[in-house]
Amino acid sequence: TGFAYMGRQYPIQVGGQDFWIDMLFYNVKLRAYVAVELKAKPFKPSDAGQLNFYLTAIDRNIKHPDDNPTIGLMICRSKNGIIAEYALDGAKKPMGISEFTLKEILPDSIIFEKQFKKITEAEEPQWD
Repeated sequence: TGFAYMGRQYPIQVGGQDFWIDMLFYNVKLRAYVAVELKAKPFKPSDAGQLNFYLTAIDRNIKHPDDNPTIGLMICRSKNGIIAEYALDGAKKPMGISEFTLKEILPDSIIFEKQFKKITEAEEPQWD
């Protein structure tokens, strides 16, 4: 409840270079942006740096001064809990790492990834 979808592959420019945030939401109850990064591969420590970069970019370029700090969520195919803990240790921004798992009732991983890619690359809905 309270989430507003801001966009997929949300563009942001930093230092004259273009970057794209996988999904960006705004939560009206929390008064905070929520950046979601999707990885179809296992978590790597460098992924935390990418997410931290996006959170800083949103906080400095998009959020209103009255908003709370941006929240980051990295969703990966898998994660090693110790590596994730080390990667986030000392992080001052609200970030989390989660993993998605394939259940037996779902198609094999290749089909799932194709369907997941279709969903994340689908055209933005057109509103009348």
